[in-house]
Amino acid sequence: MLAGAMAVACLLLLGPSAPSGALHGRTLPAEAVRDIVPNRVMTWNICNPCEENNVGRAAEIARYAPQVIGLQEACVRDVERIRDYLEQLYGLVYHVEYGSVLRNWGRCGGWPWSPGGFGQALLSAAPMTDRVLVEYPDGGSEDRGYLAVTTSVGGRPTRVFNTHLAQRQQAPVRAGQIRVLAAEVARHDRAVALGDFNAVPYSPELAPMWALSSGAAPGCRPGSADADGSDVKGDTGGTGEGVCEPTTDWQSTFDYVFLRGLTPLRHHVRPSPYSDHHPLYADVTTSADRSTARE
Repeated sequence: MLAGAMAVACLLLLGPSAPSGALHGRTLPAEAVRDIVPNRVMTWNICNPCEENNVGRAAEIARYAPQVIGLQEACVRDVERIRDYLEQLYGLVYHVEYGSVLRNWGRCGGWPWSPGGFGQALLSAAPMTDRVLVEYPDGGSEDRGYLAVTTSVGGRPTRVFNTHLAQRQQAPVRAGQIRVLAAEVARHDRAVALGDFNAVPYSPELAPMWALSSGAAPGCRPGSADADGSDVKGDTGGTGEGVCEPTTDWQSTFDYVFLRGLTPLRHHVRPSPYSDHHPLYADVTTSADRSTARE
């Protein structure tokens, strides 16, 4: 009888399917809950090792409700929880594909003989097909790679790439990785390449990406003002043209949404208490559907 009474009390407090931490999640502002935006893509390095707060991470994603989001430094177990919270707390349902390049007990927990997967992940409101995971021939100080899928962005099939390049002191290694990535992106007329590139916009190794695509912020590219990523101007409140907003706590622009065959409508960067990288999203369109895209 005591056990039954306790179970009823728990159901009254948490609800029949509330995940761990749900009560904390439900204290978030109601305006953070919205429908998925079909032409919005987002990238976010969620930081690992950092203090884990998957309820908070889900809240950040729900605030922007992108059609597609690429996560870096992602553990499989964390992404599973984030996806559950998005559905159970906000009603946002995502498919997920993993691009784990490491099995790492220290980063992702698990047992020494069954460590957690670590790397990239893609969440999409639409199903994803033709998944490809490529590890770069030289990862630098840690294995790195890219995850690619075909899914829907703005109602049209789009090839989406999610990557995390070698650490900031390893420019020659990144140059080789970008050559591998750019060669594959170039095969597609309509593509999004997003992730943590660990390089500021004017870095020579980024040249192949600029040559075949545009960034989410049209004014942020080599040769533009403040292309060193050091100018701190906060949210642009609109298109964000003419500025490279920092995407990290150390005021560098390292995170990008590169667009091929799509045009940016607007972008947004805002610091998050849950990572040392800031979420970056872009609303996109093509010339054919510019007049009807949702902003």
